[in-house]
Amino acid sequence: MADFFKNIVGGGSTTTSSAAPAASADSDFADFADAPSPVPVPFEPSAATTFGAAPTGRPYTKWYNIHERYSLSDFRGEGIILIIIGVIFTLHFIGARRNRAKARAWIKAHGSILASEFAVVGFGAASTPDQEPEKMIKAKSLFEYATYATGRQNVAFMDLKLTLQKRFNPVMNFIETAMGFFIDSVSAPEDSVDVTIYPFDGKEAQIVPSIPGAAELRSKDAKSAFDGFVWAIVNKDKMKQLREERYDLSITFTKDNTKLPIWTTVMSESAEITETFLTNELADAIKQAGDLFDFLIISDQPVDKPKKMDETIPRKRILLRYRLPSSDNYEGLAPLLAYTLRLPDQLATAAHFRPEVLRKVRAVRDEAVRQIQKAAEEEKAEERQAERDRARKAKRDAELNALDAKAQKRYLEKEREKEMRKSSKKQTMRA
Repeated sequence: MADFFKNIVGGGSTTTSSAAPAASADSDFADFADAPSPVPVPFEPSAATTFGAAPTGRPYTKWYNIHERYSLSDFRGEGIILIIIGVIFTLHFIGARRNRAKARAWIKAHGSILASEFAVVGFGAASTPDQEPEKMIKAKSLFEYATYATGRQNVAFMDLKLTLQKRFNPVMNFIETAMGFFIDSVSAPEDSVDVTIYPFDGKEAQIVPSIPGAAELRSKDAKSAFDGFVWAIVNKDKMKQLREERYDLSITFTKDNTKLPIWTTVMSESAEITETFLTNELADAIKQAGDLFDFLIISDQPVDKPKKMDETIPRKRILLRYRLPSSDNYEGLAPLLAYTLRLPDQLATAAHFRPEVLRKVRAVRDEAVRQIQKAAEEEKAEERQAERDRARKAKRDAELNALDAKAQKRYLEKEREKEMRKSSKKQTMRA
């Protein structure tokens, strides 16, 4: 028994030592019997892989270098997008800069004329002889520039607007040009100037505030008032469009004049008005402007046809429009603007016509007033008739509700017979 436990506890080494020769005797495991445990060999970077290599102790791989993973051809789509964006921003910058240059060139050429005619030009303080022209005009957008002037005898104020092409957006500019070429009702984009002058017309006391220095203007109410009329000189290329778009010009008749170039015509309510305002100086100014001239309008009527009585109140104004030359040379256009700014003086002096002329001018306005009054009376009559019909229906419904079923049937039969008699009587009268 003791030998048994001895073999178990203390005989382990004997068993192991005796098993080793048996294992060594096995030829299948002879190569691995004395093999050492595997140990990793430390990485030693060579000189060829030192540049751009991975951290020490890690094997080199190209995933650590983005310039080896990708090439420029992999970013072709992004490159095209960046090029397009760059072109768009470049054209936008060049176009906006070109529009600013044109507005600056225009105000430099005409700033002295405006400063000589008005006490205040621009949106700041009073104008001075040494005022910078750029401060006289303000950018409302990338294609709209505006200025304002006041402080002149016979003129309440003047609005002036430059509308330029959308050079900062070539795609939109091309679309508008194409639409203007194929569609007659759409105007092609162009560089133009719109001048609107609002005369006092005897209303200095209502417009000029009660401040020192304004008493002289308020004392000349009667001298600034003049008769209302519509008179215009227009470019024949714009005549049809203006007649369709403007109610005030639609009431005039058209006639050419030998003083004017062949490509212009006069739209007037009276030949006497034309003789008064078509001077040789004005004709010469239009000739110098050339075909860039669009129109010069003196009007007391609204642009849209009046539909209410308050819209028939005369609002006198002078309007001038001409296009800008691509060369920014405004020598031929300056006389036209200068003459237009002095037109209120001529109106206050000469726009007092004979009763026969005024009777003819007022006939059209009186007819417009009569049509508006007639339309208003017809509308009121329709409203009164609708009110009577509603009252009659309410009375009929009340009478029917107060009757029993048999009485309602008799009521409806009498009503039907009455309607039949009316219809047969109408047919007899027509026959």
